[in-house]
Amino acid sequence: MSLSAAGPGGHVQAAHRPVLALADDLSGAAETAVALRSPARILLGPVAVPVTSVPGESLVLDLDSRQLPGAEAARAVRDVTRSVPAATVLFKKVDSLLRGNLAAEAAAYARDGRGVVIATALPAAGRTVRGGVVHLDVVPLHETNAWRAEPRPAPPSVAAALGDLPSAPVPLTDVRGAPGALRAALRACFAQGRHPVCDAETETDLDAIAAAALELGPGIRLLGTGGLAGALGRLLGTPGESGETGERALTRGDAVRPLLIVVGTAEPSARGQIAHLLADGAHQVSLSTLDLLRSPRRLAPPVAAVTVVRVTGAADPTQARRLVAALADTVADAAHDCDLVLTGGETARRVLDVLRVTDLRPVGQIHHGAVLSRTPDGRSVVTRPGSYGEADSLRRIVRALRPAPVRHVPTDPTGVAP
Repeated sequence: MSLSAAGPGGHVQAAHRPVLALADDLSGAAETAVALRSPARILLGPVAVPVTSVPGESLVLDLDSRQLPGAEAARAVRDVTRSVPAATVLFKKVDSLLRGNLAAEAAAYARDGRGVVIATALPAAGRTVRGGVVHLDVVPLHETNAWRAEPRPAPPSVAAALGDLPSAPVPLTDVRGAPGALRAALRACFAQGRHPVCDAETETDLDAIAAAALELGPGIRLLGTGGLAGALGRLLGTPGESGETGERALTRGDAVRPLLIVVGTAEPSARGQIAHLLADGAHQVSLSTLDLLRSPRRLAPPVAAVTVVRVTGAADPTQARRLVAALADTVADAAHDCDLVLTGGETARRVLDVLRVTDLRPVGQIHHGAVLSRTPDGRSVVTRPGSYGEADSLRRIVRALRPAPVRHVPTDPTGVAP
């Protein structure tokens, strides 16, 4: 591996090398693609194996495995990773709240590699790892209500979330130690047949972890959040490529289409985010969980320049996948000629599936986690995890996509077709 000048945090910065990244949902894939700071393409699986890319281009695969049975999720990971050359930089994106099939996918990911360096902190979202435990701000994950929509309790530690995968903790004292100390700590874990779980509180910590992992040479795989992907981007990405679009993502000459916002998250913060849009004049369509599951209808083309679709009513977590599929079917007709804002990785994937969109080109972030991509036909798609974003998140996204007010002539007074 060729090396160049010192990068962020004083670590040696590696020359650009394309990365093959795997994610279990679409919002995570988009977050990763932007964080890598290099020309990238997001593929919505299943994909042909072995996976090939254009020289100089990173690939991010959405395996769509978050809601699969564990054995199927593991198989999806294995199908891709078993044929990857050892020299490839391989990264597995995981949820910063440790949701999904983490144990099954991590075990599959670890096979055929020399070892996996694990770092699940996401400092940009206030999510740190101390003593091997994920903290949301200063509260341990398992003491919060972040897993309220999950069918089981939150794991008490990263090691517990990894299940039977043998792991060993790497404390902050090693992460922040003298040059070479972290690399030696990682080697010691591998010598014991264990995969290191690294504490981290800052992006500088993640930079150190990514640099040490790369310095261990081919066959070492990385597993972590978008924070660790960002560290890889700072080490391997294109110089000067920040991945930020700022607040004005629409450029002169872009086609102005109706904007359809589909809020598929159960997060309580979504209500306040929608309220900001309604205050700005957006049109709202509310769909109850009962109607979606029992008598779904088709949403007609948007009746306003900005239309926001939200789901109301309590939902049984065991019905989540069926509910999101019904939501995607409901908005399919309306979405065909719109730019899209899709919150929640499962929602985003199901909507793009019904639209037959199989790949995206990331453009940048409007704010952390709110990633703007383009479809092959030139439409804008913003994806954002459901748990991300301040109260003005959706407002900021809309103002980036629509810098000036856009008037759209209503085509249907009800918004819903029979």
